Amino acid sequence: MTRYVTPLREGGSLPAIVEAADDGMYVLKFRGAGQGPRALIAELVAGEIARALGLPVPEIVFAELHPDLARTEPDPEIHALILDSAGLNLALDYLPGSVTFDPLVNQLDADLASRIVWFDSFVTNVDRTARNTNMLMWHRRLWLIDHGATLYAHHAPEWQTGGARPRDPFAMIKTHVLRRRATALLNVDAAMAEALTEDLIGTIVEWIPDAWLTAGDAAPEVGEQRAAYIRYLTERLTTPRAFVQEAARAD
Repeated sequence: MTRYVTPLREGGSLPAIVEAADDGMYVLKFRGAGQGPRALIAELVAGEIARALGLPVPEIVFAELHPDLARTEPDPEIHALILDSAGLNLALDYLPGSVTFDPLVNQLDADLASRIVWFDSFVTNVDRTARNTNMLMWHRRLWLIDHGATLYAHHAPEWQTGGARPRDPFAMIKTHVLRRRATALLNVDAAMAEALTEDLIGTIVEWIPDAWLTAGDAAPEVGEQRAAYIRYLTERLTTPRAFVQEAARAD
């Protein structure tokens, strides 16, 4: 990153618009904010799973943040955030002029709504509600953003050794902004699950930087953590998929 442009002042991660060495503009997610590296892992893994499923997600890139960028930042909170996040972070392509998805104005067909609800149920996304849709309209096209709150099981103690409970349904899907439009859930289920092979999931998990997995004093071995993510996600796809049944019957 070559220039800190402006904070977005939204969400627990205090993302910011930054300029990169390729002259592109990105929304930077800070490693030192909110839930730390786990939020970046969720953003990366869930975002690339969405892309593999054919859902619209802005380009995700790794971003090296130099602590010198903090020198000209007068806000002490942002100054500290930059220093705490020095090193490898995550960024998404900035969509200038985009507007927040409005469920009363922007209509989606049942197929797309169902595929989004299926995806969010699979990755346990608690943050796609009417209050905060985390969807943008840009050039008349829908884009999914902000997946740092997904995969919340990996915040549980010793989740790698069974605490994640991958076969559990996702009861919070009832708050999803698109749930009532997702009338084709059972129709899209098989194709969505078949697209997520174990090899594909393994490839995406391999993209997680080692530094994000080794954060913390008692972090398990990197290979063990990667295996845990693969195991959790592949077991979640096992039939019958409780998360699909839960989404289809949620009131």
